[in-house]
Amino acid sequence: MSPTNDRSDDRRPASRVIADALRERIESGDLPEGGQLPSERQLAAWFDAARNTAREAVRILTDEGLVIAHHGQGVFVRQRHPLIRLGSDRYSPRHRDLGLSPFLLECQRQGKTGKFEVLSITQERASWDVASRLGAPAGEDVEVTRRENVFYADEDPVYRVSTFLPAALTDGTDLREPVIDHPYGIHGRLEEAGHTMTRIVEDVTARMPTPDEASRLALPKGSPVLDVWHTSVDQNGTPYEITRFVMRADLTGLHYDTPVE
Repeated sequence: MSPTNDRSDDRRPASRVIADALRERIESGDLPEGGQLPSERQLAAWFDAARNTAREAVRILTDEGLVIAHHGQGVFVRQRHPLIRLGSDRYSPRHRDLGLSPFLLECQRQGKTGKFEVLSITQERASWDVASRLGAPAGEDVEVTRRENVFYADEDPVYRVSTFLPAALTDGTDLREPVIDHPYGIHGRLEEAGHTMTRIVEDVTARMPTPDEASRLALPKGSPVLDVWHTSVDQNGTPYEITRFVMRADLTGLHYDTPVE
């Protein structure tokens, strides 16, 4: 892959020249998924550059999420994994006969086994963003039950999940316990309390993870997350459940198939 173009008028830093050349090979498929990059020594020789420059080029690609380093083995083109797609119909009653929660249903569709780990369950005052999504007037205190979980697809942690429920809805119920003894989980228990989901509102952004999120989700360096704030709205137009999904963007995605009204 030794470069052949005359770069005498190229004003890019040498590390960027090397990174761009490698990226072009990755995007063209010349360097396939799982393929190993040339060593720093080889890159330095081919581009007539210092090894530190070659190392910086590889760092650029690592930060972009295109390659991943395996200690003692080398640097490899990151492989794309099948996505667990969070579908817009995941809460549809027509899936109830399957006896699966929305997340387990999405995993099954991808041929994976879903599970979750409960990190904590606390009673607390809602933050302003949770309170506002629950429709509380500005400045009003709202007490909520907060459930913290990590969701897994097979052995891969894919979501850090924070669910916020008005404390009045959880008082005296197993919504404050690690195990919710209802075939439809949280949403089944909330339906018993008179809240049937008729609409969802979701705000989605992308960002880099916090250190805690990177650790909990075992994120490779350079991998972003999708930050999804979900609001469940009942038959009376009342928001009654807020869930924040912090999703590994390299393993999960969003899929919406909705009517245009």
